[in-house]
Amino acid sequence: VQLQASGGGLVQAGGSLRLSCAASGRTFSSYAVGWFRQRPGAEREFVASISWNGEMTYYADSMKGRFTISRDNAKNTAYLQMNSLKPEDTAVYYCAADRAGWSMDPQYLKYDYWGQGTQVTVSS
Repeated sequence: VQLQASGGGLVQAGGSLRLSCAASGRTFSSYAVGWFRQRPGAEREFVASISWNGEMTYYADSMKGRFTISRDNAKNTAYLQMNSLKPEDTAVYYCAADRAGWSMDPQYLKYDYWGQGTQVTVSS
């Protein structure tokens, strides 16, 4: 499975962005998907995850109520809708896929496939 993250950019505080994670391969629909981010000088941080069928989601506490993860298996794509963005959300955002479809694990080492990352910059 190859993943391609896109949708990042520059946005003002309070604004919104929707990230996309497009996947190749027929098995993507059976995998859990996670979004992570990495700020300069910091470790990769869990953002949100979704089960293979989209029925279950899991968020980091600081993202609850602002971010929404979703997926469209017919399009082999997962999404991260980010609202009420803050300057501290500035980071490179990565999507990842876990062969364990129900996993939704917040630990990045558990994921099997990674996209290349997309930069999100929130100005104050």
